[in-house]
Amino acid sequence: MRYLVTAKVKPGRTQALGEAIEERTLGGGSVAGDEYLRNMAEARQLDNGSVQWVEVCYCPAPLLEERSYWEEYFELLKVQDAHARSRCRDLNGTEYWACDNCDCTARLEARLRTKGRPFHPDQGTGK
Repeated sequence: MRYLVTAKVKPGRTQALGEAIEERTLGGGSVAGDEYLRNMAEARQLDNGSVQWVEVCYCPAPLLEERSYWEEYFELLKVQDAHARSRCRDLNGTEYWACDNCDCTARLEARLRTKGRPFHPDQGTGK
């Protein structure tokens, strides 16, 4: 399933987040692997200072695995279904692990790119 995540960098965590991205250690130890880095590469900073990204998650509850990794740096403001659950082939049982080969993420991220600007933690967000 795909989720639209809206978050704010926690005060004082901007530099650590930037370093974790640069050193490719963000999400280290998680079964989600490099997904955290891919999320940050596609993330958008909105005018109100929040950050949005599209997250693929196979957990039974949204971001069950990822939440603790994200909460090290972000206050998660909203995690919402990015599209109708009935259309998610993984979730409705039509094709397990379908999100790996589905173009939903690319389409959702293309739509997200029309909002705000690319997110770069070294540009002062959350200080």
